[in-house]
Amino acid sequence: MTGRWWLDAAIGAAAALLVCWLLLIAVLLRGKRRHGATGTEALRLLPDLIRLLRRVASDRSLPVGVRVRIWGLVAYLASPIDLVPDFIPMIGFADDAIITVLVLRSVVRRIGLDGLRGHWPGTEQGFQALSELAGMSHKPSGTPSHRR
Repeated sequence: MTGRWWLDAAIGAAAALLVCWLLLIAVLLRGKRRHGATGTEALRLLPDLIRLLRRVASDRSLPVGVRVRIWGLVAYLASPIDLVPDFIPMIGFADDAIITVLVLRSVVRRIGLDGLRGHWPGTEQGFQALSELAGMSHKPSGTPSHRR
């Protein structure tokens, strides 16, 4: 403790940010080792992923909660304010990737992997790559749940 509350708060915030960055790096490295995925592979999926998000967000037959999650993700990705600034090397886009994966996993839990596959605009190989990158390939695809 330095005796100045603002300096203590700044040191605490910097330490918390450093810990978050280290955790993000660990998650990315673990995912890369486990799935053998590369950033290039993820970039190839980006156009299809954008169309997937638009299709899921606009499908009125899906539960409102699913569509709200997708619109929230789109708003976060479009926002210039990030948890980790994009200009930071290696981890600048990590928060975007991790939040996208978390939202997609949440959507899959709600509508099932087959429900998400029905909205996929790309090839089956592209969907398999997305599933592996997001860690969704081994999840059982349940019957879509249309609770509101």
